[in-house]
Amino acid sequence: MKIHQTRMQSVQSPIIPVVGELIRQNPGTISLGQGVVSYNPPPEAFDKIPEFFANPDNHKYKAVEGLPELQAAIAAKLKTDNGIEINSKNCVVVTAGSNMGFTNAILAITSAGDEVIIQSPYYFNHEMAAVMANCRPVIVETDANYQLNIPAIKQAITDKTRAIVTISPNNPTGVVYTAEALREVNELCRQHNIYHISDEAYEYFTYDGVKHCSPAAFSDSSEYTISLFTLSKAYGFASWRIGYMVIPEHLLVSVRKIQDTILICPPVISQYAALGALQVGRGYCDNYVRSIASARQLVLDQLNTIPNLCTISPACGAFYFFLKVDTQLDTMELVERLIREYKVAVLPGTTFGMDGGCYLRVAYGALETETAAAGISRLVKGLKTILGA
Repeated sequence: MKIHQTRMQSVQSPIIPVVGELIRQNPGTISLGQGVVSYNPPPEAFDKIPEFFANPDNHKYKAVEGLPELQAAIAAKLKTDNGIEINSKNCVVVTAGSNMGFTNAILAITSAGDEVIIQSPYYFNHEMAAVMANCRPVIVETDANYQLNIPAIKQAITDKTRAIVTISPNNPTGVVYTAEALREVNELCRQHNIYHISDEAYEYFTYDGVKHCSPAAFSDSSEYTISLFTLSKAYGFASWRIGYMVIPEHLLVSVRKIQDTILICPPVISQYAALGALQVGRGYCDNYVRSIASARQLVLDQLNTIPNLCTISPACGAFYFFLKVDTQLDTMELVERLIREYKVAVLPGTTFGMDGGCYLRVAYGALETETAAAGISRLVKGLKTILGA
């Protein structure tokens, strides 16, 4: 019997479970791999849980786009932290994390065969979602410092383009795009009647005085800007699966259809916890960003001791460094050797679309300073030995 090939055959497999299995096979490995934070949600999030249980009606389905009280808290946060006004031209939809928000957006604005412009190196789940939707990801290389290449983006736009995707602060590179560059992308989207999908999962994670910019705050941008946010990073909420999207009002009917089909409604107990977290506000995250900044500097100092082995581009956001390693070794072979021989895990750049050369993503957000120091020490030692420095 010949089995029919499905669309999923062309979708890459997530790398994190693969690296996770290698870590399990090598006990004691320090992971500089997955992009999570080390801290838990604020106690105020847990304090909301009794309220959830106090109302038996909470065990039933709720509004597809999220609880009204959480919607109101998100609107207040957007105004204060992002300069985004919720008005008659846009609206908020609560999602089960930011990945779901991205998938909602792609399904709402595309048809099979359409094109979505994604910057390289890209976040692998974005590329995967576009392929799943039978769209063509059009990969545009960023510049030497992983900043947006506006001329290349312009050149990539065709009559099949439906969106330009930006991630700032960026995963996997850690760069923060300038307000000027984001404004140029947003203006391109206005001119070509396409959407600017802005992923802002790491909005609070910036360093050295660099500021985050939300494109939806630009004047008259509401009708073609889709903004994606999540509580996973800032509030230690990864497994609670709560994010939200700001979308043009005219997309709401489509997004409701998608979310009702896939999810029905975001987990209600998680929405209560999210309400408690948002009432605490960004100060909760800011306290931890200071300690993450210390780990970041420690990692950077160590990496700067091996400039002959790898290139580190400036990265003032998220909690990643993206290394270009000077070697002919296969990237995955290097990753496996670092885990087996030096008990340190990083992610291969191939999963982010970087096939020409050896690239590694180093994540430091999940580690206390001492563990980060041990992990980066192992990485530097491993690179020196494996590469024969």
